[in-house]
Amino acid sequence: MSAMPTLPADLAATVDRALAEDLGSGDVTARLIAADVVATAHVLVREDAVICGLPWVEAVFRRIQPDLQIDWLVQEGQRVTADQRLFTLRGLARSLLTGERTALNFLQTLSGTATVTRRYVDAVAGTGCAIVDTRKTLPGLRNAQKYAVVCGGGVNHRIGLYDAFLIKENHIAAAGGIRQAIQQARALGLGVPLMTEAETLDEACIALAEDVDLLLVDDFSHDLIRQAVALVRQHRAAGGRTVIEYSGGATLAGIRALAECGVDRISVGSLTKHVQAVDLSMRFA
Repeated sequence: MSAMPTLPADLAATVDRALAEDLGSGDVTARLIAADVVATAHVLVREDAVICGLPWVEAVFRRIQPDLQIDWLVQEGQRVTADQRLFTLRGLARSLLTGERTALNFLQTLSGTATVTRRYVDAVAGTGCAIVDTRKTLPGLRNAQKYAVVCGGGVNHRIGLYDAFLIKENHIAAAGGIRQAIQQARALGLGVPLMTEAETLDEACIALAEDVDLLLVDDFSHDLIRQAVALVRQHRAAGGRTVIEYSGGATLAGIRALAECGVDRISVGSLTKHVQAVDLSMRFA
């Protein structure tokens, strides 16, 4: 189990939005049960997974019934097996029913992201290569999904457009060249990491000459990746700082071969873009 990341600052606001879209003017079906009925429910996972999202579940049910009892049988980031019980709830039956879908939506989605991340991390184990996420996230859930990536053993790339430069082909074209784009970024004096994409070895050499923080080689063949890695290692041996990352449709089947080319990181958009929710079930005792 990996070290847990810091909880997103927008967790409470995200939960409030999710409850608001589900509840609207109120849960009409829950009104079929008397308001004073107390119930116990169990939540199980129906497949092997890495569990992520406990704080979101807690926040959902506390919003609905602050004194509702939640007994966790697993920890955040833990691997679980099919049919394992995750937690038990005890509180007003209406509260359990009203919070069920929103809570499980968070848990199944974030667990899905953590689970697939762990598969990629396991696939490159021993190579020294990190698995990195991207900005290809579900709208409104970026911070939560990036938290889930770390729970699965991955590493966060930049969070948004504000916390790092990432110079890509369109920036290069608009700025008049890769060197011009890098130099213009530095001239802004923003004090954030400077990362640039390279589509050729010539562009990679320019980026290394400028000693960028991160060189992203995009859709390089394995042979070109190895050549770029050799250039980066020479650069670092001479005192440079550049880290090399591969990007471009990496799949689980091909990820280890890419990692064995010697890159420091591989970014995988599908961690947060192609989300397959983990199958969960809540049943009253």
